[in-house]
Amino acid sequence: MKVLVSDEVHVEYGQIFVEGGGGELDLYNAFTGQEGVGLCGGGTDGTLIVQTGLYIGRVRFTAELHDSPPTLDEAWEEIVEVPFRPVSQETKLQQWNGKASWGLGLEERDYRVRYSASGMDAGRSKNVREDDEPQTDDRYLL
Repeated sequence: MKVLVSDEVHVEYGQIFVEGGGGELDLYNAFTGQEGVGLCGGGTDGTLIVQTGLYIGRVRFTAELHDSPPTLDEAWEEIVEVPFRPVSQETKLQQWNGKASWGLGLEERDYRVRYSASGMDAGRSKNVREDDEPQTDDRYLL
C-alpha cells in the first residue's frame, strides 16, 4: 500500500476532484450509470467527483494505492466503489478553486476506486469551517 495523499484538503460545494486528463469537469454526467449513494461520481472518462459532508472548508482526506483490494473496513459509515481510468499520466487530486492539487502518479489503466467516509453528518451540520476553527469529525479515504 502506498499513501498518495494524507492532508487536510479544501472543499467547496462539498466536493473535490480527481482529474486524470479527462478535460473539463462534467458535473451533469458525473454520476451517469451509477446506482445508489452519489458520493463518488465516475461517469466521465478520467475524472472522479468526490462528495463531502462539509460544504466549504478543510477536511481530513487520505488517498491510498493498493496492489490488491484492501480489506473492507466496517468502521467507515459510507463506502462506495466505482471504476476509474486516468486518460493521462497527470492525474491529481484537485480543489475547486485550483489553488492546490496533489499529484497521484497513477498509470493509465483501469482502477477500482473505493471511497469511504465517516462523520459526514457532522460536516454537513457545520457547513462551513474557517481555517482557524478546529477539525470537524468528518474524514475521507479514497
